[in-house]
Amino acid sequence: MPRSPIPLSRRCGKRPIRVSFEFFPPKNDEGEVALWDAIKRLEPLRPDFVSVTYGAGGTTRERTQATVTRLVRETALKPAAHLTCVGASRDEVDGVVRDYAAAGVRHIVALRGDPPGGVGSAYAPHPEGYQTTAELVRGVRRNGDFEVFVSAYPERHPESPSVDHDLDVLQAKVDAGATRAITQFFFDNEVYFRFVERARARGIDIPIVPGIVPVQNFKQTAGFAARCGASVPNWLAERFEGLENDPATRRLIAAAVAAEQAIDLLDRGVRDFHFYTMNRADLVYATCHLLGMRPEAEATPADAQLRRAANG
Repeated sequence: MPRSPIPLSRRCGKRPIRVSFEFFPPKNDEGEVALWDAIKRLEPLRPDFVSVTYGAGGTTRERTQATVTRLVRETALKPAAHLTCVGASRDEVDGVVRDYAAAGVRHIVALRGDPPGGVGSAYAPHPEGYQTTAELVRGVRRNGDFEVFVSAYPERHPESPSVDHDLDVLQAKVDAGATRAITQFFFDNEVYFRFVERARARGIDIPIVPGIVPVQNFKQTAGFAARCGASVPNWLAERFEGLENDPATRRLIAAAVAAEQAIDLLDRGVRDFHFYTMNRADLVYATCHLLGMRPEAEATPADAQLRRAANG
């Protein structure tokens, strides 16, 4: 019998993959320590970029800017700052974009943003602000030489009538100058592949990077999934069933679930991965190790400066 081809995940040597990591700005001193512990743990993996989120309604704007600025100043990482349409005029948003450009930031994640009342409440754009993400993308491109990343929803945005409508919105963002899409997290890989197939059939040809969230806390993740339109398969719930008071086993199951999903994506042709870290490095680092990534020697401040210069 002919031998089956060896899956990429089983091959030795360096694999042609890229990863990126998402963090959120800390709320207090304890959170600041946890965030920078995670950043320092993951930095040696040399991610393609790292992103820093806004809170609902742009409530963490100042902390986001401070975190991004510190990333530029103290690390060799390429930060991608989140920017939303919520709660600010065009002039205010344009000012933030110019500040990022002056700080050396060259990547922005452009989002409409959640309403100030949180997911599920009514969205109303700022009367003097950008009305849609596509408008925001154009504004970012007008104010600096940025790579602009946008979101994509394989299972439909909570406010959208259909996936086709989501594809219309994504197409508008691409037409406005978006260079890469990052998906909302999902647990069933078939959802991602179906979405990519439909997007390609529509002529959307920018990279569509799968967003992966290692399940640090199943109950919390399931609640977040319900709010953002991501389904939680029954098989996933069953894997965590009965482990409410067994954190050690929960962590082992969480690692197995993240590894299974990432390796399946790798063996089916995916080469870019975006991890929602929840400011925790352990499961993300382990999953990246299984994907074939290995840390490089810790960069010196001079190394970081040289790499930032090379990245423009």
